[in-house]
Amino acid sequence: MIRMENVHKAFGDNHVLRGVNLEIPTGTSMVIIGGSGTGKSVALKCILGLINPDSGKIYVDGQDAATGDRDAFLAKFGMLFQGGALFDSLTVWQNVAFRLLRGSLKRPVDEARAIAIEKLRRVGLKPDVADRYPAELSGGMQKRVGLARAIAAEPEIIFFDEPTTGLDPIMAGVINELIREIVTEMGATAMTITHDMSSVRAIADNVAMLHGGKIRWTGPVSRMDDSGDPYLDQFIHGRAEGPIESVR
Repeated sequence: MIRMENVHKAFGDNHVLRGVNLEIPTGTSMVIIGGSGTGKSVALKCILGLINPDSGKIYVDGQDAATGDRDAFLAKFGMLFQGGALFDSLTVWQNVAFRLLRGSLKRPVDEARAIAIEKLRRVGLKPDVADRYPAELSGGMQKRVGLARAIAAEPEIIFFDEPTTGLDPIMAGVINELIREIVTEMGATAMTITHDMSSVRAIADNVAMLHGGKIRWTGPVSRMDDSGDPYLDQFIHGRAEGPIESVR
């Protein structure tokens, strides 16, 4: 579903991506791990076309991501943002139905609201939440609303950017389980960026380790613990000593 071929991206003298090669098969869940500032978010933004790579190619569903109908391209994607990114001035159901109330996916208001309430139900929120505002919800509930919004338009591909950031361990576990269930039910292709190793183990079919602007290791999550790769081994065990230098 997604293929990156020798993708490079620099910002001035800061070479963030230095030849990224990555394949995400259709209907699978890929989790990209790596330290802060290693280019995980830049890679995601390059796939979406929010940032143009300096060189290399990106293909989505066999098509060059840099060509074709932009609206049709973006309609393939859903996104759960790291900070929730809910609109404070909109009610919960209007947030969930945001894409269904405008643009090429526009639906009648009643239909959009009904879909929003059904998606809220799918993430464990009752209909009475629909007319509240984000500020009236807990952090965990806001994250669920963000997840409901991500799946509202039935996307083929869903991106999860640090899905458990700011959540307590129990709620993080709930969100991880929801993500896994929903991705499986929808048959969607998922790409997740996270530092949370419990999320990796709960969500991933495959794992990719990004460091120094390149994919250092990629493979099934079942092989992660005995990969033999020193970068991956240091990261997943949180060791100070190893090839990944810590800033002191």
